[in-house]
Amino acid sequence: MNRYFRQLTSGIFLAVLVAAGAPAQAEDVVPQNQAQIMLSFAPLVKKAVPAVVNIFTKTRVTQSRPSLFDDPFFKRFFGHNFGPQRQRQHIQNSLGSGVLVDGEGVIVTNYHVVNGADEITVALSDRREFDARVIISDERTDLAVLKIDVEGERLPFLEFADSDTLEIGDLVIAIGNPFGVGQTVTSGIISALDRSAGVANDIQSFIQTDAAINPGNSGGALLTMEGKIAGINSAIFSKSGGSLGIGFAIPANLVKAVLTNGLATGKVVRPWLGASGQEITSDVADGLGLEKPGGVLVNRIHPNSAAYQAGLRVGDVIISIDDKEVLNPETLLFRVAASPLGKTARLGVYRDGTRTTIEMELQPAPEIPARAIETLTGRHPLSGSVVGNLSPAYALELGLAAFSEGVVVAGTIKGSVAERYGLRPRDILVRVNGEKITNIEQAKKVLEAAQGSWQIAIRRNGRTLSFKVSL
Repeated sequence: MNRYFRQLTSGIFLAVLVAAGAPAQAEDVVPQNQAQIMLSFAPLVKKAVPAVVNIFTKTRVTQSRPSLFDDPFFKRFFGHNFGPQRQRQHIQNSLGSGVLVDGEGVIVTNYHVVNGADEITVALSDRREFDARVIISDERTDLAVLKIDVEGERLPFLEFADSDTLEIGDLVIAIGNPFGVGQTVTSGIISALDRSAGVANDIQSFIQTDAAINPGNSGGALLTMEGKIAGINSAIFSKSGGSLGIGFAIPANLVKAVLTNGLATGKVVRPWLGASGQEITSDVADGLGLEKPGGVLVNRIHPNSAAYQAGLRVGDVIISIDDKEVLNPETLLFRVAASPLGKTARLGVYRDGTRTTIEMELQPAPEIPARAIETLTGRHPLSGSVVGNLSPAYALELGLAAFSEGVVVAGTIKGSVAERYGLRPRDILVRVNGEKITNIEQAKKVLEAAQGSWQIAIRRNGRTLSFKVSL
C-alpha cells in the first residue's frame, strides 16, 4: 500500500474512532510525524505537478461582417446575394491541460482542446513555454497526443495505472488549469466506473469522479494515490458551467492503447470485433436461461471480421472478455478498443445453454473492398462528386457505422453538378433508378445507362433521402 495512502487512511480511521467514542489504540493510529498529522496530499502533488502542463491554443476564425447591403430593404428587392461580402478575421483563444507521458516531450490531452488550432503553446510548471505539434489525433476517443522539442532534456513524466484495477471509492486527485487561473489540485473519490458521459464519443466507458473538474481541466490528469494516471479528465456534467461533483475521465488503459498504436503506426488503428448486438435485459436473460441480466446478444457478424474467423455465431451471448465481465455493448466496445492489436483475446460466450470460450486475435477493421477513390464525370447528377467504396475501415474513418456498405461521397468539386444538387461528404449512394448500388463501377454503369432521368436515393445521418432529376 502506498505510504501517502497509509498516512491518510490512518488519520481518517483515528477520527472515526474518536467520533464514535471508541478508545484509540495509540500504537496503531497515533500520528508519528508532521506529515501524518497534516494528512496532506502535498508529497504526491509535488511528485505529479511537474508532469502536468497548461495548453494554450490560437485559432484564426473568419466571420462575415454586417454592412449596408445586409439591410432587409435591399435584400427584399435585390436578393440575399446583393452587394459585396465583407469578412473579418479574428483570433480565438482557448485553454486546457495535458500530461507528459514520457521524458522526451510527448503529451496526452483531449482532442477537443487542440482541434482546429493554428497555434499550440505548452507551458510547463516551471513557466517555460514551447510550441507543440499534434502527432496523434483521435476524435472518436477525444484524445490527442502532442510533441514538444526539448532538445535532449529529460522532462518529468507520469506513468499509467492499470485502470481495470480501480474500484469505486478509491481516492483520486485531479490536476489541471480550470478557468485559466493556473495549475490547480482538487481531490475526491471514484464515484462510478463504466459511465456514459453523455458526449459524442464512441467509447462510453468513463471513470466518474467527484474531484472538482471545471472548464480548462480538460486533458489534465486524474491520479491514483500512487501518483499514476488513472485517467485523462475529459468532461463534466453541469448546468452552470462549473463543477457539480460529476466529472468524467477517459480510463488509462484506453489512453495507453491509443498512444501505443498511434506512435507505432502514425495513426490511430484500433482492434475491431466485427460483431454487434443488443444488451441483455431481464426478460431476455430469462428467455435464454441466464442467471442474471448482462452481456451482449450477437445479432450481426461481418464476414471479414476477427469474430467471424474465430467462430462467433449469431445468437451467441458474449458475457466476458479476458475474464472481465461484459455488461452491455458499450463495455464490449471499450474492452476491445483498449486492447493492443495482435493480442489474442478470450471471449466468454454463452451458447445453446452452455458456457464456452472463444480465442480471437484482435485485428483492425479490414479495408475490403479497397476504397478506390475517384471523381465521377459525365452527364448525370453525380458528376463532380468524389466517391469511394465503403469498407469497415473506411466507414470507421469517416465516422460511419462499420457495417455500412456501398458507395460514399468523400467530397464534391466546387461548382460541379453534384455540388449544385446538394451532395455532401458522407452521403451514401443507396439506389439509382431502383437498382441497389454496391460499388463504384456498378454506380457508373447505372448512372450512364439512364436516359436523361435519374431517381436517386442517398442515406444521410441515418435517413434515406430521394430526389428525381431530368436533364
